[in-house]
Amino acid sequence: MAGIKRASRKELFGWAMFDFANSSYTTVIITVVFCIIFPRIIVGDGPEYRMGNLLWSISLSVSYLIVLFTAPLFGAIMDYTGSKKKFLFGSYILTVVATASLYFVSPGHVLPGMLLIILSNVGFSWSESFVSSFLPDLGPPEDLGKISGYAWGLGYFGGLLSAAAVIFGLNAGVYTIDNFSNLRLVGPVTGLFFLIAAIPTFLWVKERAVHRSLPKSENYFTIGYKRLKKTFSDIRDYRDLMILLASFFFAYSGLSIVISFTFIYGDQVVKWSGMTQILMFIITQFTAAGGALLFGIIQDKWKARQTLMLTLVIWMVTVSLIYCVTEITGFINSLIGTSFNEEHVFLFIGSIAGLGLGSTQSACRAMVGLFSPNTKAGEFFGLWSFAGRLSSIFGLMSLGLFQILFGLHKAILVCSVFFLIAVIIIFFVNEERGKMVALKHSGE
Repeated sequence: MAGIKRASRKELFGWAMFDFANSSYTTVIITVVFCIIFPRIIVGDGPEYRMGNLLWSISLSVSYLIVLFTAPLFGAIMDYTGSKKKFLFGSYILTVVATASLYFVSPGHVLPGMLLIILSNVGFSWSESFVSSFLPDLGPPEDLGKISGYAWGLGYFGGLLSAAAVIFGLNAGVYTIDNFSNLRLVGPVTGLFFLIAAIPTFLWVKERAVHRSLPKSENYFTIGYKRLKKTFSDIRDYRDLMILLASFFFAYSGLSIVISFTFIYGDQVVKWSGMTQILMFIITQFTAAGGALLFGIIQDKWKARQTLMLTLVIWMVTVSLIYCVTEITGFINSLIGTSFNEEHVFLFIGSIAGLGLGSTQSACRAMVGLFSPNTKAGEFFGLWSFAGRLSSIFGLMSLGLFQILFGLHKAILVCSVFFLIAVIIIFFVNEERGKMVALKHSGE
């Protein structure tokens, strides 16, 4: 990583545009629209509601299970073959096609709906890992926080635009069977947005990895397996990366719940209005973008570890406030004589949550970049994806089961526990040692 020059503005913008495209999928399919469509329209709007939430968790968890077993191997293969852009293009096409095909899922078609969500989320998750593997080549270590934060921040504007297109353009905020002709267009519109927005990435981002031919009697999978085996044989050298990924596991367990269930929580627990839902989405996109950019700058001037810890503390406080929103609303009203509703206070808390939404993920991505040898970025970001997807399974299934047993309101507290564990683990990361190890293994 020594001597790496910062990429041109055009290339940085091209790389950031994939985050812009990615956020359309995260926002519309996972966070805001389709996560509510699935249990309410596909499964039912009655006693089946909690079962719909559980099936939604299962669909996402199965997709993450596929990714965690494949992303590190694919990362090792594309490092060796110098084919990051080819792998990224394949995952991009899978995401676009599977997401657009949600058009063909009708009410009651639970299994086809689950299958397409699994395929589209597999493609999306692969692409998130593959595009991140370009990060270490885009600038020197002291710039990676800013570069990652810039891209992640730009991504939230992609989420804002795509959600506006489906909510206002398709009237997709009305979750009724009478509006199904519009709701079924959510998938195709999101797929089209993703398709167009990511084009600059393939035009302007350079493939810097050097292609190496296969030795005789070898194939890509055996090469990938041997590279992974070599990495794990050197695991003691990479202990700071492993500790970071362990912390990220618990952090992302909490984040996966927040990302996938915040709008379900607002809909089912807070009973917010459609207008408050829209305001929540708009405000959090701006605060998340600002948080990613701000903490990216802080990370490069401060220490990456401390920055990540700060974002996790913000999450612990925020989840606790969400759980106590009824009591907080009553306290505020009695203290200053106002008549705020719970949804108003929930909206304010959501704006605080937005600060940590992009910054936590961006800070961890930048730290993985700092700890990655120049010829192992794909492999290491595959391990990052492995930890993230395994944690998503753990987090989503934990909440899915707890909300069946105790209700969604009490179950949300598990997020605070996950964030606390992540803070404790990150104390044991030695940032400077991790960067020195990356230099030691460069060129392998």
